[in-house]
Amino acid sequence: MSVLITKQSGETAPFSKESLRRSLLNSGADIIDADKICEKIEKEIYNGISTKVLYEKAFKLLKEIRSSIAARYSLKRALQDLGPEGFYFEKWIAKVFEVQGYDTTTSQILTGKSSVNHEIDVIISNRDTDIVCECKFRNDIDAKISVTTPMYFLSRFNDLKDREFTFFNRVFKPTQGYLITNAFFTSDSIAFANCYHINLISWNYPEEYSIKRLTDRQGLYPITCLTTLTKEEEKTLLSKNCILVRELVKNPILLDHFKFTDERKNIILNEAKELLEE
Repeated sequence: MSVLITKQSGETAPFSKESLRRSLLNSGADIIDADKICEKIEKEIYNGISTKVLYEKAFKLLKEIRSSIAARYSLKRALQDLGPEGFYFEKWIAKVFEVQGYDTTTSQILTGKSSVNHEIDVIISNRDTDIVCECKFRNDIDAKISVTTPMYFLSRFNDLKDREFTFFNRVFKPTQGYLITNAFFTSDSIAFANCYHINLISWNYPEEYSIKRLTDRQGLYPITCLTTLTKEEEKTLLSKNCILVRELVKNPILLDHFKFTDERKNIILNEAKELLEE
């Protein structure tokens, strides 16, 4: 009989050793270490164990191998730490598009054709494409965004579509809509969005351009990934608009705000560099 794990939502699901092994390998652990961790955890789990406890066990064992591997493994939790309201998640999404050559700005009010004002989380433009983006941040990382959300977003996008605004010292005319979440979309949400040409990005969708794939492929790790920083230190860096690990590596002077010893500073920067290099 399989062991059941309890998700943050209260739902249960069978423990999958293969899923755990795959996530460890994807984080940079080698096959030998991944198998050892799986065997150790398999001996310690019990029926009803929470995903949080399971994660903490794997994270601790990975950190003993190398902190940068543990940092990569912690990505889903790191995104959750951009909450609780999701303000910094929106900032992180803006950075993701900036790295790809777009101009971005966050938290803007646009007036639609109906004269209704719409608060837009992220405005994105690269001269060829003008995008309005709505971010759905969830503190429950197992949450699923239902079909009512893309339905609502479609009505807002249609009210703004082809209207002319001014951003980045040029005309901004929304031609695409993006709905992005750190959680998951239901199958109905995906079907509806595909039918009405709404671009979706979630933790695991679309497969090649999901949050997980984009982050790993382009090294877009949020500062909250670093295991060598405390929660308060993370908050301080975020407040200084240091959202990405790569920004800390590029501007290590940001650490001068803290009264770190040279040794502590080097430990933090070494982890950050390793995370981007692997």
